[in-house]
Amino acid sequence: MVVLGIDPGIANTGFGVVARRGGRLVALDGGVTTTAAARAPEARLADLFARIDELLEQHRPDALAMEALYFGQNVRSAFAVGQARGVILLAAGRRDIACSDYTPQQVKGAVCGSGRAPKEQVTRMVQALLGLERPPTPDHAADALAVAICHINRAPLQAATAGAVLAGSR
Repeated sequence: MVVLGIDPGIANTGFGVVARRGGRLVALDGGVTTTAAARAPEARLADLFARIDELLEQHRPDALAMEALYFGQNVRSAFAVGQARGVILLAAGRRDIACSDYTPQQVKGAVCGSGRAPKEQVTRMVQALLGLERPPTPDHAADALAVAICHINRAPLQAATAGAVLAGSR
């Protein structure tokens, strides 16, 4: 199974591609795609769409997992992240790639065992789980790899429960 994990944003979108090979998790790619603040919003979204589509073409993931929208005080930034999420979902939808959302607490719980783990602990656990020589940087890339790990670890359970639900509805 290959999963493209995404930490969405309009200025910075983290991405991480993780595969399960046997019993091990392997990082295939990771980084951050950025858009220039001086560009018009529609151009920034077009750039983001093109980059995500390129990653989908290059890695051919089985699934796309994205961090769920979180907004505290800054509603304006939440709208921008929502727009970024929309173009990411569009890119995946055009290729019939299943998408899943995970809250930051779900991701931290899946990677660290606690939904309240600090960012530094998440980064160290991503490094350990993927057998990386150094902690992944920047933060958006580390978060995206964590989202992909979360999905890979949850996917077998989700598939089993979906099968049980479908069997029960017959």
